[in-house]
Amino acid sequence: MHYLPNKEQNGVNETVSKAEVLKHLEPAVQELMESHISKRKLWFSSDFLPADEKETDDKINLLTKLKDRARGISDSARVAMAMNLLTEEGLPHFHRLIAKHLGDESIWAKWNFMWTAEEDRHGNVLRDYVRDSRLFNFRHIEMMQFHYVQEGFNPDWDRDPYKVFVYTTLQERATQISHKNTGKSVGEEEPLLNGILSSIAADEARHFVFYRNVFKEILNVDPERALQAASEIMPAIDMPGIAMPHFREMADIVRREKIYGPDDYRSIVEEVIKYWGIELLTGLNEKAAKAQEKILAIPSRLKKIAEYIEQKSTSKTYSFDFIYNRLVHT
Repeated sequence: MHYLPNKEQNGVNETVSKAEVLKHLEPAVQELMESHISKRKLWFSSDFLPADEKETDDKINLLTKLKDRARGISDSARVAMAMNLLTEEGLPHFHRLIAKHLGDESIWAKWNFMWTAEEDRHGNVLRDYVRDSRLFNFRHIEMMQFHYVQEGFNPDWDRDPYKVFVYTTLQERATQISHKNTGKSVGEEEPLLNGILSSIAADEARHFVFYRNVFKEILNVDPERALQAASEIMPAIDMPGIAMPHFREMADIVRREKIYGPDDYRSIVEEVIKYWGIELLTGLNEKAAKAQEKILAIPSRLKKIAEYIEQKSTSKTYSFDFIYNRLVHT
């Protein structure tokens, strides 16, 4: 049942702001947060990597063995790790965007701070790992991080809070897939890194569930405007690291290594369309009906794009300064 009052025949009363809708949803969001917390497993970088002042022989040996194992990690997997690390280090952009679009008061601020604290561990543990394992030319990674954070991330969301939830739903699932598959790609050579990435992926999965469920609530009370917002975000999303140096080259390697690519995004879109029940929504105004039609056509278009990219792919060679300009053949 729609919450919005004075619902006109051809759509919702536009005088009811989206902020009012979010305010109305606060009790439901509180329940979603409590469910999230009950399933949360807090871990920290020090649970995986020794960091205390006083070190035992076992801890020293662990770090020595870590460096030995890391030598077996392929350069293509190192590229994926660089992208994963730098993506996570872009956290300040997203804290700002959520505060900007959802406000810095009420339950949304509480969620933003909690989400930020949970996400902050991801960049911490990946940075500690790549430093302890000596996986990169570290100064080049630090320079890439600096330029990415300095460049900023400013998607054109028109200050629409609904778009925040659509984007974060899709992006959290995409990040989960990237971490999980990167872990699989190094699992035999480096089980510790696989465990770290699996833990991060599990966090991302829980964040995905939260954002997905919030947008489901929005669809229930304001389907017309929710559909229009979704139709503008879902055709394609820019991953957070798009502003980082070498992003497109690294993304191409990640796609070729079957870690994350257009077909993965298609599967994500199909998943949320089904969960949100987009096809089942009825009684929509003209704009919303067109948005619904547009959304339902997205998976077919994404499939064609993925097939086209694969068909046109030919062998390429890349080099990156953060791996000492060694050649990466894909």
